[in-house]
Amino acid sequence: MDPKRQPPGAPDARPESLHEPLVDVFGTKEESEALVVKGLLDSAGIDSVIVSLDAPQEVLPGVGGVVIRVAAEDAEEARRVIEEFRAAPDELADDDEADDVSGPAA
Repeated sequence: MDPKRQPPGAPDARPESLHEPLVDVFGTKEESEALVVKGLLDSAGIDSVIVSLDAPQEVLPGVGGVVIRVAAEDAEEARRVIEEFRAAPDELADDDEADDVSGPAA
């Protein structure tokens, strides 16, 4: 069984250090987009955190956003999962256009 996918209440097979370095794998200005990506990573069994980069708007207007960070050991897999998700909608759109054989309305 994958140690990342333990049943609820089961002891963790790999202790996580509180000082484990975290790596940025995704950044955006939209918190809602970050929440979707976090859910994607969670569903892939990758623990992640959302960190706000908000700056004081009176000093730096328009600067800020959020980043998603994961353990360094999970960074490569997280980036792959995110990239596959980003590519999937493009592939679906291409398939929909190829399937559309309807002509102009008569």
